[in-house]
Amino acid sequence: SQFDLMLTTVRKMVWPCLYTALTTIIAFLSLVFSDIKPVIDFGWMMTIGLTVTFATSFLLFPTLLVMMGRLAPVAEKPAGSRIMSLLSRFTERNGTVILLLSAALVVLSVAGVYRLRVENSFIDYFSTETEIYQGMKLIDDQLGGTTPLDIVIGFTSGATEEATESEADEEFDEIDDLLEDDEEDPAQHWFTPQKIDLVKRVHDYLDGLPETGKVLSLASLIRVAEDLNEGKPFSGMELAVLYKRMPDQIRREMIEPFVSIDDNETRISLRVFDSRPELRRNELLQKLRRDLTGEFGLQPDQVTVTGVLVLYNNMLQSLFRSQIQTLGVVMLGVAITLVLLFRSVPLAIIGIVPNLLAAGVILGLMGLLNIPLDMMTITIAAITIGIAVDNSIHYIYRFREEYPRTNDYVSTLHYCHANIGRAVFYTAITIIVGFSILVMSNFIPTIYFGTFTALAMAIALLAALTLLPRLIMLWRPF
Repeated sequence: SQFDLMLTTVRKMVWPCLYTALTTIIAFLSLVFSDIKPVIDFGWMMTIGLTVTFATSFLLFPTLLVMMGRLAPVAEKPAGSRIMSLLSRFTERNGTVILLLSAALVVLSVAGVYRLRVENSFIDYFSTETEIYQGMKLIDDQLGGTTPLDIVIGFTSGATEEATESEADEEFDEIDDLLEDDEEDPAQHWFTPQKIDLVKRVHDYLDGLPETGKVLSLASLIRVAEDLNEGKPFSGMELAVLYKRMPDQIRREMIEPFVSIDDNETRISLRVFDSRPELRRNELLQKLRRDLTGEFGLQPDQVTVTGVLVLYNNMLQSLFRSQIQTLGVVMLGVAITLVLLFRSVPLAIIGIVPNLLAAGVILGLMGLLNIPLDMMTITIAAITIGIAVDNSIHYIYRFREEYPRTNDYVSTLHYCHANIGRAVFYTAITIIVGFSILVMSNFIPTIYFGTFTALAMAIALLAALTLLPRLIMLWRPF
């Protein structure tokens, strides 16, 4: 009856499907260990979705099958049968070729992984035809850069500073008497020639870097005033007059954004050319900290580098750490799952090797093509292992069931290719088509994600139908 047929199918398939669902859930759940919030959210959403999918596959789908009644037998699909027949014969006759080709791919993968980088530009996330790209390119080329960066310099109150303040006090007493101004303003003692000179030198240094565009600081305002003063630098007394007689609105708009009197700090704001292909953010930030503390005599605690550029760089630098963490978690979780399912360490190793090869080839290819890691591509390796290992589980599970009947590895190989091999083939094709749709996006990381994940699934499929059975025949674990 249809009910008995459904019940037999569910009993036969629930365990391998449970473990394939678990391995895929582990892959997406490993993204939770990333340091990047969107990647973490993506991992949780996919985990919940897979859980619901497994539940409906063994509750709703069997119920619908019973309600539909008995269906006519499905004819053999010639295309799938021919492909599986070719692959099974190739695997039987060319075992050495398969192993040598796999070893060569491992070597290329390792070479490519060593060339992986995370240095990329936000502008490169969009195709050149989009308004976002064209707008950011225009700002970079003509309006002084896109990505903001701020440098905050704190002034210490050491002996030299105290002497400078003492000299400034005498000058301000003279100017107060001259202007008949008895009001004591503590802010007036902050503006000394020494501080202004330091701000000017740091401003000029930053303005001379090839990676920086527009630079704004207190020196910008002072130099405008000096131009009006026939290019002559201001003395301490002239700075005092300039500050004391400046209208309040100009102070708020032109002084306060760059000076904090209460914290004894000054701020220098600049923008970086994000579209420059030679830009290396991490190296730039390290150079800034090194030069400000070395060439200008500032202490490390006096210099704070902050802004969007620092946040973006920290995210990029965390990608390598996140990649290692997610890969480590998914490999450990998948290995434990395979050991629990097959009760065999050799079978667990055989099952995971083809999928590691697929993930390694994709990472190596990205390195060889100089495609940097980003929030999307960082997930490819973990997702590939988690999804592609389903092929290995189904194939090994069926191989283990059929081998006692034939007691011959070659016969079992051809049998498994003819039945479970076809199911794996069509399942992989649907996954490949699904991810390939993402190439229609205008967001470059999404295109990379869809392309490389689809390619990884194709490599994993071929490995599961060639390398996997070859390892079984070589190891003979049954």
